[in-house]
Amino acid sequence: MQPLKNLFPAGRYPDIISGLAESDDAAVWLLNRETALIMTTDFITPVVDNPRDFGAIAASNALSDIYAMGGKVILALNIACFPKDMDESILMDILLGGAEKVLEAGAVIAGGHTVDDDEPKYGLAVLGAGHPEKIINKSGARPGDVVVVTKPLGAGLIATAMKGDAARKEHVSPAVESMKQLNRFAVENLENLSCHAATDITGFGFIGHLNEIADHSSVAIDINCKKIPMLPGAELYADMWLFPAGMNRNQSAYQAHVAFGKGIDDALQALLFTPETSGGLLLFMTPEDSDIYIRRMAQHNRLVWKIGHVAEGSGILIH
Repeated sequence: MQPLKNLFPAGRYPDIISGLAESDDAAVWLLNRETALIMTTDFITPVVDNPRDFGAIAASNALSDIYAMGGKVILALNIACFPKDMDESILMDILLGGAEKVLEAGAVIAGGHTVDDDEPKYGLAVLGAGHPEKIINKSGARPGDVVVVTKPLGAGLIATAMKGDAARKEHVSPAVESMKQLNRFAVENLENLSCHAATDITGFGFIGHLNEIADHSSVAIDINCKKIPMLPGAELYADMWLFPAGMNRNQSAYQAHVAFGKGIDDALQALLFTPETSGGLLLFMTPEDSDIYIRRMAQHNRLVWKIGHVAEGSGILIH
């Protein structure tokens, strides 16, 4: 990444609020005093068998980066890779699932591109917008902030169990619905509240994305693992050690930045390193605003959870 940063030094492009130098969830370009454009792209391989569900999950996953920056989605372009010998109706179902989520986001599919590939892949290039002074990034967490998470963990692990035909039927539907759920509502209910930092939980896992906030904000983050919400079945499949390969990569990358308290077994530690697909948001707010936020969400029958706090120092403590 450093050679690219050298080609595009931040000081040469003053209208870039967030770019290669900041390594945030999306790129942000200052259009004028009232509007900043937010741009991101993401595509994934299938995590479920149903093509329409896969399209919806992949779209929700791509749209999430706009929400993690506090923005509103404007339009999206399809990105699709598809084997030549696969039934074209499957591709249409994937695109339909994605289009339905873009509509739910209040946006429009404005085009896209497909290529032949041995394995199906689908996602979006997404354009969003927000007020320049309301863009949320990873560097604003402050000591005293409360950590709030907006979705349970475990979707990535349950998706891996599905691929191995090891997932129980009663665990599949909650995981699929969680992955399909947009983070739009979670962001819209932050109106008039001070959210100092945010990110979404995806490929780097819970600990990897926490570490990004701790590192960018130069703070320590203290998490109570008993307060972390889990999808039904997640801890069962963790005990069965049905982890994807990405867990090992994340553990190798981030284990030096986290300390685990007594009583947290290896399976739970591994679950917290496991990649998520279309996970929830990590929000960093004052205690007062977090209470208001939780009440707002509850009024709409949506649960969010306070799971820890920010302190002076560095690194992550899971106790």
